[in-house]
Amino acid sequence: MNEDATLTKHDLVLASTSPRRADILKRLGVSFLIVFVEIDESHSRGETPCNYVRRLALRKAEIAASMEYQPRTPVLAADTTVVIDGFILGKPSGLEQAREMLSRLSGRWHDVYSGLAMMQESSKTISVRTRVKFRSIKAAEIGRYWDTGEPRDKAGAYGIQGLGGAFVEKIDGSYSNVVGLPMAETIVLLEKYKVGHLLRPKITAPRS
Repeated sequence: MNEDATLTKHDLVLASTSPRRADILKRLGVSFLIVFVEIDESHSRGETPCNYVRRLALRKAEIAASMEYQPRTPVLAADTTVVIDGFILGKPSGLEQAREMLSRLSGRWHDVYSGLAMMQESSKTISVRTRVKFRSIKAAEIGRYWDTGEPRDKAGAYGIQGLGGAFVEKIDGSYSNVVGLPMAETIVLLEKYKVGHLLRPKITAPRS
């Protein structure tokens, strides 16, 4: 994090270094500070995907809030995962795991879950689910896709906003949720915590 960034007052702390999430907040016109948060992303036995992403998002928000870069500033955190056949697909460790994930998703429907957490004294969590259908993917395509570098930091080994979008045949639900930050639900949280955005600018007190 750039130390100079702390000299500027922001309306929000984003507990994520994901460029996709930052891009969505920029499009919404939100002034925010990015902080890096690292947590244990292990899945607990019997934990539903919905509860899993909400728990991780809340934990990220709690840690970021404790850093106190900008005290009393609302903190937003998110976590996104891909689920098929009841299995959670995280980020691939290498080509073989990416090949296994994409082969499993090929020609089938799967779920993408995002958990959002916002914190400022009290906390609020939201989860969003989107259904995604892949076309059939050839083995050679997976290898070439891996070589682009795009799938390496993506849950499920693909990015819908990039070349991975070429695998997507249908989508049922929020597109921005699959990217990593569902816009409609994010706006709900921003307004709950009085964070201004382009559709509803922050109201400031008039000068006396």
